[in-house]
Amino acid sequence: MRSATVTSLMAAMGHEQVVFLADRDAGLRGIIAIHSTALGPSLGGVRFWRYASEHDALLDALRLSEAMTLKAAAAGLHQGGGKAVVWWDEPDRPRPKSLLHALGRAIDDLGGRYLAAEDVGATTADMDGIAEVTQWVTGVDEARGGSGDPSPVTALGVVHAMRAACGALDGEPSLRDRRVVIQGAGHVGAHLARALVADGAVVSVTDLFEERAESLARELDIATLPAGDALFAPCDVLAPCALGGVFDDDCIPRLRCRAIVGAANNQLGVATADRDLAERGILFVPDFVASAGGILNIAEEFTGYDRARALARAAGIGETTARVLSLSREAGVTPQRAAVDLARRRIAEEGRGRWRPGDPSPFWRL
Repeated sequence: MRSATVTSLMAAMGHEQVVFLADRDAGLRGIIAIHSTALGPSLGGVRFWRYASEHDALLDALRLSEAMTLKAAAAGLHQGGGKAVVWWDEPDRPRPKSLLHALGRAIDDLGGRYLAAEDVGATTADMDGIAEVTQWVTGVDEARGGSGDPSPVTALGVVHAMRAACGALDGEPSLRDRRVVIQGAGHVGAHLARALVADGAVVSVTDLFEERAESLARELDIATLPAGDALFAPCDVLAPCALGGVFDDDCIPRLRCRAIVGAANNQLGVATADRDLAERGILFVPDFVASAGGILNIAEEFTGYDRARALARAAGIGETTARVLSLSREAGVTPQRAAVDLARRRIAEEGRGRWRPGDPSPFWRL
């Protein structure tokens, strides 16, 4: 990719640093994007994915890292936003130690400006492998003093966001008998389905990997939907829990949900999507608000991981969601606009000079 293209994209989105990674012997090819360290070191997951081109990978890294900045700020954390993306043709195939170590060395070279965590395709085992060569990694196995897989806490946060959305719609923050369609039966989607069933919701699930959805459906005695039909099924709440860019000009007119509350990052596929959803009367809870449970869970590692405290903080996502929806109504803007304004205002008010490379590390295990 031409350097001018990279520079223009970085400038447009406000990124501080973008690093391209290549290690032929280790089979590593990836990108680390640091969007902001205004509130603290940038935190974001490592995504192992099959990218069609370097341009696609770069856009994903830039957009995801920007979303992480908003997510951390809206959640009240003293962290910024970053992301790592790694080309990997089979996301479910384990990564060799040589690749994880090469990635870990690249992360270590950034001196704490970027803290790695789990994202799509990544596992706790990947974090453990990276941690063998750098201290700047979160989500390692609980036996090693980390927080382990963040997906159960991410799912819990989505449940609380859903309750707040139902309260905004009908005055009753309950999921009992609500029809919920989950797109994506991976780590977060599966935990979300279990929590919703326990709450009395009527759940359907879909996944591109049909067996994964069918296995979860057998476990919970819930329905499955064909992957191509799930977004357009009639329901109270649609929960995107796979990849982003879902809601675009083709999709939005066909939606038959009352609210959208999910864990997938960057769900809005076009710039006008939030307004288009609002015009259709569909309540959209910004994904960076609903899915903040994972980073709230990881943030507990900085002071000594406590599961109960992490769950309590994730429950606070319900209050954050209610606040965003209230601000949206008061200002006459979409929830997405209200949430972005909330996050950017906090960065502007609190961000300057809070943390710089070389400052004492906030990472508790050091």
